[in-house]
Amino acid sequence: MKFLIAGLGSIGRRHLRNLAALGQNDILLFRTHHATLDDAELAPYPVETDLEVALAHHPDAVIIANPTALHMQVAVPAAQQGCAIFLEKPLAYRPEDLRELEQVLQNGHACFFSAYQFRFNPGLAKVKQLLDEGAIGRPLSFQSYWGEYLPDWHPWEDYRQSYAARKELGGGVVLTLCHPMDYLRWLFGEVREVFAFTGHLSELEVDVEDLAEAVLSFENDVTGNLHLDYYRRSKRHDLEISGTQGTLNWDYADSAVRLRTPQGEQVFPAPQGFERNQMFLDEMAHFIELTAGKTTSRCTFEDGKKALELAWGILQSGHYHQRVVYH
Repeated sequence: MKFLIAGLGSIGRRHLRNLAALGQNDILLFRTHHATLDDAELAPYPVETDLEVALAHHPDAVIIANPTALHMQVAVPAAQQGCAIFLEKPLAYRPEDLRELEQVLQNGHACFFSAYQFRFNPGLAKVKQLLDEGAIGRPLSFQSYWGEYLPDWHPWEDYRQSYAARKELGGGVVLTLCHPMDYLRWLFGEVREVFAFTGHLSELEVDVEDLAEAVLSFENDVTGNLHLDYYRRSKRHDLEISGTQGTLNWDYADSAVRLRTPQGEQVFPAPQGFERNQMFLDEMAHFIELTAGKTTSRCTFEDGKKALELAWGILQSGHYHQRVVYH
C-alpha cells in the first residue's frame, strides 16, 4: 500500500517510523517545511509540496498530522479521492469545520480512523474490562487529571511557536490534551452536560487557555471532574473511578491498574516491556488493517466528532460561565 503523510512534526515522524517498522516502505511526504526538527531522517522519502500533486500519486491512505487548524485542508480532498484517512486528534478546530468531511464520509468515499491512541493503552483497556465485568459495582464518580509543563514537551523548539501555544493553529490545553474526552466517553458512554472554568493562570507566554477544570455528567449518571493544565511540574496523568463496590486507579506513568474492594487490592501491571510508543505502533497496525479492509475502525469519525464537541462544550462553558447540555 502507498501512504501519504501530511505534517512532519514530532507526531508525523513517529507515524513515519512506525509505518517503516511495520514493513511499509511506499511512503510519500507532503510538506510545507515549517517543522523545527532536523530533516535527516526524511531524506530517503520522496516529497511533494503541493497537495494536489501529492494526491495525484494515488495513495491508498493519508496520515494527517499537521496543525489542528489545517486538518480539513488535507482531509477533505483526500477523502474525496477515496483514501483511507488517519486523522490526528482533535479532528478539527471547531465542530462546524467537520461538516464537509462528514458529508464526504457519509457518501461512502473513504474509511476513517480518529487517532486517539489511548484506546490502545493496556491499562485503560483493563479499566474498561473491569468496568464491564462489574468489578467495582455501578460506577458513580471519577477524577481525571492531566497536567504537564508545556516547555518540556518539545525541548528542541521554542514552546511559544508550537501549535499547542497558538490559537490560530488550534492550540490551547482543552484541544491539545483532549484524549480524556475520548477515553471517558469510551468508558462511560455519552455525556449529558458539562460545566467548566477555563483560563490563562500561569506565566507561560501563550495566547490560549492553560487551565481547564470541568465537571462532566454522563447519561448513566456517572459524574466527575476533569483537570487539564500546561504548567504542572512534574507531569501527572491519571484516572480514579469510584463505584458502589470499590475503586479503580490508572496511572499513565506505568499504565498499571489498581482495583480496591472490601476484599482487598489487586494490581494489574502493564505488559512487561511496555513503553509509550507501543500505543502508537498498535494504532498504526490497526490502521493498516483498516486500510486493507480487514477490520472496522476502533475509533470512528463519530467518536472523534463527539470528543471535539465535548472539548468545545468545555471551552464554551468556560467562556460564558454556563453549563452546556448535550442531550
